[in-house]
Amino acid sequence: MTCEGFLEGRRLQMARGVLLQCIMGGYPPARFYGSDDGDLALVADPAQIHRLPWSEQPRAFAICDADELTGESSKLSTRGHLKAVIKRYKALGLSPVVATELEFFVFARNTDPTQPFQPPVGLDGRREDGHSAFSVSSNNGLRPFFTEVYKCMAALGLPRDTFMHEMGISQFEINLLHGDPLLLADQTFLFKHLLKEVALKHGLTVVCMAKPLAHTPGSSMHIHQSIVESDTGRNVFSDEAGQPTATFRHFIAGQQACMLDFTALFAPNVNSYQRLCHPYASPNNACWSHDNRAAGLRIPASSPVARRVENRLPGADANPYLAIAASLAAGLYGIEHKLEPSEPIQGEFQVPDNLSLPCTLHAALERLKRSQLAKELFGKEFIEGYIASKTMELTSFLDEITPWERRVLAAQA
Repeated sequence: MTCEGFLEGRRLQMARGVLLQCIMGGYPPARFYGSDDGDLALVADPAQIHRLPWSEQPRAFAICDADELTGESSKLSTRGHLKAVIKRYKALGLSPVVATELEFFVFARNTDPTQPFQPPVGLDGRREDGHSAFSVSSNNGLRPFFTEVYKCMAALGLPRDTFMHEMGISQFEINLLHGDPLLLADQTFLFKHLLKEVALKHGLTVVCMAKPLAHTPGSSMHIHQSIVESDTGRNVFSDEAGQPTATFRHFIAGQQACMLDFTALFAPNVNSYQRLCHPYASPNNACWSHDNRAAGLRIPASSPVARRVENRLPGADANPYLAIAASLAAGLYGIEHKLEPSEPIQGEFQVPDNLSLPCTLHAALERLKRSQLAKELFGKEFIEGYIASKTMELTSFLDEITPWERRVLAAQA
C-alpha cells in the first residue's frame, strides 16, 4: 500500500482463505474458510508499524490483526487467538509473562535444494566444522552480518538479552527479553523476518527449519512462561516464603494435559519431527523436571520471583502466535480445573507412554483431529481448517520420492 493510502486510513482487505494457505501456495476446500471466501480487514496495530532499516528504498512494515468486516477478530487468526487467551487471563486478574529463545542456522547460499546446506566460508578460507559452540571466535566471517542484525534490531526497538553460537554447525540463538505475550510474539515474528532479509543482503541464507542438518542439533523456540497478578506484578508461581504454589503445579499439569493434543501446533511441519525423533536436547515428551533439559517442561534454576515454566517442545519453525497461545491456554486450562502434575523426573528417565508425544506429523494431526479440548480452546473452525491445510502439506511431501529411497531401496530385489 502507498504511504498516502495508509495515512488516509484506507482499509486493506484480504480473502479469508489466505489465512489457511498452505506453505506450497495451495488452499484447502472453501468449506474450511467459508464457502463464499469473503474478505477480512487487515487492521494495523499502531504499536507495530516499523520503518525497515535494511531497505534502501523507504518502506514500512505493519503487523496487522485479521478482523471480520463486522469488527470481531477472525477465528482463523493466530494473533487473534493469542489475544483471546491473554484476555481470559485478564478476566482472572492475571497477566502471563513470556520470553522466547529462538535458534537458527546461517548458511551459505543454497541454490540447489537437492544438496545439503553448508556453512559460509570463514575468514580463514574454511567452513566451520562444528567446534564453535559458545565460542567467542569471529573467524566464521559473519561479523558484518551480525553487526547489521544488531543495528536493525535497535532501529526496530527489538531488545535482546543474549546472543550466542549454539551447538550446531553455524547455529545461533537469541534470547528476547521477557514481557507481554503479544509483544513477544510480534518481536519473534519480526526478528525472523529481519534475519532473512539481512542475510540476503550479505549473500547468506538464514534457515529456521527445525532440523536442517542431519546428525546435528535442531533449532527450537523455547517459551519461558510465568504468571503475575495484574495489579501487583507478583509472580503467582511463588508464595511469600518463596515456595512453589498450587497455581504453579496446576499450570504445569495443564501443559502436560494438553501437550500431546497440541503437538501439531508446536511442531507444524514434516521436518519438525526430524528434530523431535532425534531428541538431541529437544525432548519429545510431556515430563517435567527441575533444570533437566531432557524434559519437555523444564523449570530453570532461578530465584522465586523469576520462577517459570520452560516449554521446550516448539521448534524454530513454529508460528510464534500460535505456539505461545497454545502453551498459555494449556497452562490456564490446568489452573481453571486445578489439575495436578505427574511427579517431577531427574537424571536419566524412561518416558511413560501417556507422556510420550506423537513422532510424525501424521500422528500429531490425527491426535489433534480427535481432540475435543483443542476445539474447545481454539474453536472447531480453526482446528479443522488448520488440519486441512497441514494435511495438504503432508500429502505434498509424500508425493515425492526422497534421495534416501533411491539410494537405499533401488537395489533391493
